[in-house]
Amino acid sequence: MDRRIAVIIPAYNEEKTIGSVVRGVKDLGNGYEVIVINDCSRDDTTRNAEAEGATVLELPVNLGIGGAVQTGLKYALASGFDACVQVDGDGQHPPHEIPKLIEPLFDNGLDMVVGSRFLGGTYRVPLMRALGIRVISLFLKITMGVSFRDTTSGFRALKGPAMEFFASCYPQDYPEPESLLLAYIKGFKVAEVAVEMNYREHGISSITPIHAVYYMTKVLLAMVIDLFREF
Repeated sequence: MDRRIAVIIPAYNEEKTIGSVVRGVKDLGNGYEVIVINDCSRDDTTRNAEAEGATVLELPVNLGIGGAVQTGLKYALASGFDACVQVDGDGQHPPHEIPKLIEPLFDNGLDMVVGSRFLGGTYRVPLMRALGIRVISLFLKITMGVSFRDTTSGFRALKGPAMEFFASCYPQDYPEPESLLLAYIKGFKVAEVAVEMNYREHGISSITPIHAVYYMTKVLLAMVIDLFREF
């Protein structure tokens, strides 16, 4: 592959899984370069990632998922990569699925491709989180006229104007749904493709049932504000 693809992996205390994720990306062959954004981990995330050949960017303070991803986007843009793909460091996003996100960017002229757990798959999420995803999907349907199943997926690829835009302006707190709305507002060509995803092997999700309600409310409020800013 002649193109250079930056595989951006935001990571916080992922020492148990980061090595295998980096190895999985390396197995894809030349053209894929791993950029791990260490968001002030207190474990051996950096050492394990570097041992597998990843470039590690160390954040001086904990910025959260949005700040970590934006750091990776800025690095990819400044380094002349042709496209980038965001991959979780906890092993939920199988590296062998990455080409499914990258190929449509170039073959179909898309700006952004999101991997969906729910298109033709059997992946299940907790009830409250599933409800939140459906509410956000309905919001996008009403406001943008688009049907989108996996609105909280962080497994996504970008190129061109979308990569440039989000490198300079990326939501900071629970950014996935809000960035989808911004992509449609800006007129980017976005598509959702079916991918396999794994369940978390280590640790627990920070999104409890009560947190899911807070998450949905906060995300919807942010999206409403984005609409008012635009229109």
